[in-house]
Amino acid sequence: MSNRIDSETRQIVASHANFVCEYYLVAEEDAYFRFQIEHIISRKHGGTLALENLALACIFCNRYKGSDIATLSSETGGLIGLYNPRTNSWAGHFRLDGVVIEPLTDIGEATVRILQMNHNDQILEREILSRRKRYLSEGAISLIKEH
Repeated sequence: MSNRIDSETRQIVASHANFVCEYYLVAEEDAYFRFQIEHIISRKHGGTLALENLALACIFCNRYKGSDIATLSSETGGLIGLYNPRTNSWAGHFRLDGVVIEPLTDIGEATVRILQMNHNDQILEREILSRRKRYLSEGAISLIKEH
């Protein structure tokens, strides 16, 4: 079985995501690198190529997430799953304070930490886009409101 995502599948996933990183909400047209199709549940953990297991992610979110599907809570040490764009509501786990993504839940905290969503470089990128009135894009706003 091939691990390759064909162009039709990529288009379907990207269109569903409004061409926005489903984790940190930057539009693909504003990014330097083309976004990637990532496995929400990685192949090594039994994830498939089914559309409900694929998300659009910027290169940074995809790189930091890797094959992770969970992490240990920084507070309790218990296992916490990461945000799943297909089953979780973005607004239910995160909120924006300007361009900073603040977690609202344990899932949000774990995801912000593991994906380094508030890394200095990501904040700088969102600040620049915000000054240019490109963050949040209409696609990102509708993605937040979908759930």
